[in-house]
Amino acid sequence: MAKGASVSGFPEWLPSQRVVEQTLIDTLRHVFELNGFIGIETRAVEPGASLLKKGETSKEIYLLSRLQEVGHEDGKPVDDRLGLHFDLTVPLSRYVVENSGHLTFPFKRWQIQKVWRGERPQEGRFREFVQADIDVIGNGELPDHYEVEVPLVMVSALEEMRAYGLPKATVHANNRKLSEGFYRGLGLSDIEGVLREIDKLDKIGADEVAELLVKDCGASPAQAKACLELAELTADSGSELKAGFDQLCASHGIDQDSDAYQLAIEGLNTLAMIVDEADKIRPGAVIADLKIARGLDYYTGSVYETFLDGAQSLGSICSGGRYDNLASQGSKTYPGVGLSIGLSRLLSYLLNQVGAQASRVSPASVLVAVWNEDERTTSNHLADALRKRGIAADVAPTAAKIGKQIKYADHLGIPYVWFPAQADASSEADQSNQVKNIVTGEQEAADPVSWTPDSLYAQQQVESKA
Repeated sequence: MAKGASVSGFPEWLPSQRVVEQTLIDTLRHVFELNGFIGIETRAVEPGASLLKKGETSKEIYLLSRLQEVGHEDGKPVDDRLGLHFDLTVPLSRYVVENSGHLTFPFKRWQIQKVWRGERPQEGRFREFVQADIDVIGNGELPDHYEVEVPLVMVSALEEMRAYGLPKATVHANNRKLSEGFYRGLGLSDIEGVLREIDKLDKIGADEVAELLVKDCGASPAQAKACLELAELTADSGSELKAGFDQLCASHGIDQDSDAYQLAIEGLNTLAMIVDEADKIRPGAVIADLKIARGLDYYTGSVYETFLDGAQSLGSICSGGRYDNLASQGSKTYPGVGLSIGLSRLLSYLLNQVGAQASRVSPASVLVAVWNEDERTTSNHLADALRKRGIAADVAPTAAKIGKQIKYADHLGIPYVWFPAQADASSEADQSNQVKNIVTGEQEAADPVSWTPDSLYAQQQVESKA
């Protein structure tokens, strides 16, 4: 792209940065598939009618128009136009319905793909970015043990990234039924509105959220205060969660025989199960945090946000939840639970805050030198012999002076330069193939059918300055 022609919010990574991104993608895919998740890819566009159902994110949708239609869209309803998907969950619901006859349920899928949102670009937030999702979809029903499995798989994937400098990740979980039951017990009726405002706590603070609850959701100051008190409740165990919740209900006069309390307890029991069961496998990985709300309105049960130790300014880097009504076909429903990593946001943090970098730009570990253009075929054959053995090899672009060829390899981070044998050379050494480690300066005779690079230099890796 020409200088000055960049578009805000649409990142283009340099080759070395792309190596870090691809390493993250490969790491996630490896962990997801270790846990039995199946990869899919969906189209980039969905009908406006599907995208517009999903709450405030609807305001950020990019709609598509053909060039000859620009300026003539007024008569066409937004519902009938195509828009770029803003997440991977809405496309998944459509994909499951359309392909239900070909899928085995529960359907465990991973998906790593670009999404688009027309929000204001800022550090770590983009208009075009990559998301990495895992979801489990049931046919008619979905056991709640998947509400434990999914966050633990994500934590496992994030743990693998600690080798690149990522801090420890903790999943904060809540349950929509718990929150809804408490709000109804207080006498509130605009539950979706309250959840949307509570979801803004980390962004605008408690005082502004309280004002919005009163102004937009019909809450009294006392009810708004109670909602904020619920949001302050955290727990590391199911028993601690229930004790804290019952104490809060008692202080606000919520009757334990009421329908509202029973709804809340249904959600609380699920949340307690998640925290306790997760603790048995990975202690401390999942905690109960009742300020987690998730602004998207398709979540019906458990909701999750994931935070990194010492990176509060970054906010949540992985979120999701349980949805029972997003995908349906007539009377048949496909409930699901899933989590999504904002991969581009995570990449930006690793590059700019942690100092993650590629050990080298080129994936090749060997550059085969070219003595002169008439002998390029010999160099090509040597490179091909190495590649057949799984050793990534490139060939020098020109038959320049050897010093320039070595400098070229050094710029790309290629650790080895291979010098083809010269039959008419005067020295015995030059009559055999030689390979030079330009990092250490060591040089030795080598046979392309048996030589193996040192594992320390052979692999292209991601390193952290932290």
